[in-house]
Amino acid sequence: MTPGAAVGSVAGLWRFPVKSMGGEPLEQAELGKGGLLGDRAFALVESESGKVVSAKSVKSYPDLLDCRAAFVEPPESGRDLPPVRIILPSGASVTSGTREADRALSAHFGRDVTLARSAPSDFTIDQYHPDIEGADPAGRRDTTVESKLGSAFFVAAGKASPVAVGAFFDLFPMSVVTTATFDRLNELRPQSRFDTRRFRMNAIVRTRQVGFPENDWVGHVLGIGDTVRLKIAAHDARCVMTTLAQDDLPNDPEILRTLARHNRLQVGAGQLPCAGVYAVVMVPGTVRAGDPVTLA
Repeated sequence: MTPGAAVGSVAGLWRFPVKSMGGEPLEQAELGKGGLLGDRAFALVESESGKVVSAKSVKSYPDLLDCRAAFVEPPESGRDLPPVRIILPSGASVTSGTREADRALSAHFGRDVTLARSAPSDFTIDQYHPDIEGADPAGRRDTTVESKLGSAFFVAAGKASPVAVGAFFDLFPMSVVTTATFDRLNELRPQSRFDTRRFRMNAIVRTRQVGFPENDWVGHVLGIGDTVRLKIAAHDARCVMTTLAQDDLPNDPEILRTLARHNRLQVGAGQLPCAGVYAVVMVPGTVRAGDPVTLA
C-alpha cells in the first residue's frame, strides 16, 4: 500500500470490555477484522424487555459509567476471551460466568439484568435525548426513545452492516479521535473538561494539526505502525453520554452543547454534534502507544 502523509502518533489506546462501563487503558492492543480484541465484548441485557443496557439510558442507569470493567487476564487472539471482572461503585466486585454475577448486578441496578456475551438480533436501547438545542436533528429534547443499534440499525436502514450480528458496538467496530479535537474544545469552553474518558474512543492520535482534523478523514485510510490499516467510515456523532459524571468528572451538559454549536456535521439524513470518527479494520495487526499514524 502506498505510504500516506504523516499525521502523528498513537497517544492512547482503550478497551471497554463491558458496554457503557469504565474501560482499560492499554499500551498495546490486537486489532482484528471485528475491532479491538475484547472491546465491548459484554453488555447487560434486561431480562424482561430484551433491551441492551446503555449509559444512554441515563434515567434508568444513572451510575453505569462508574462501574469498572477489566479482563482478569489479557485476551489473546485465537483463544476464548477470559472472564471479565466488574467493580461496582460500592467497591464490590463480580466476575462473568458466575451465578452470583447476574444476581449482584440486578440488585445493584434494581432491575433484572444478565451479563450477556452476545447482543439480541433486534439490538434495542432506550436513549435519552437531553434538552440541548441542535443535539438531535429530529428536535427531540428531554425525552427517551427506543433506538436500534449494531447490526439491527443497518438492517432497519436496508444497508449492509459493518458489525456482526451479536456484536455490542453502536455502529462501527473502531473509533479514533485526535488530541487536536480536545485542544480545540478546551479552547472553546475552558470552563469544562473535555477529557478523553468522556468520549470512550479506542485510539487517540497525538497530532500537531489544529481544529478538528479528523473531520476530513472520512473515506480515507488511516495507517497505524507498519501493518494496521483502518478505513475511516463516518463522523462519530455524540450523545448524552459525553455529559455524564464519571470518576472525578462532573455532570456537564456544556460538553454536548459546545459540540452542537461548533462541530455539527452531516451524518446520515441530519446534522449532529460530532467528535472523532468511526472506522473499520482493513488490515489487522498489533497497535502500540507511540506507533506512527499516517493518512492516505
